[in-house]
Amino acid sequence: MSEFVEVSQSARPMSPCISICALDVTGHCAGCLRTRDEIANWIRMTPAQQWDLLRTLDDRRTRRGGKSV
Repeated sequence: MSEFVEVSQSARPMSPCISICALDVTGHCAGCLRTRDEIANWIRMTPAQQWDLLRTLDDRRTRRGGKSV
């Protein structure tokens, strides 16, 4: 299984954008929960940075009481 993890970490994940693009009062997108800077920098991030951000977004979603993906 660790081989699968290594392969998936080297591949770029899909963008977390779900086309609900509006920043809320906390500065997070109402759809994907990214900040303005995270959205702008997504394309320049390494695959590892993108996977890290996806984990961060999952934590944000959990803290807000939302469902984890």
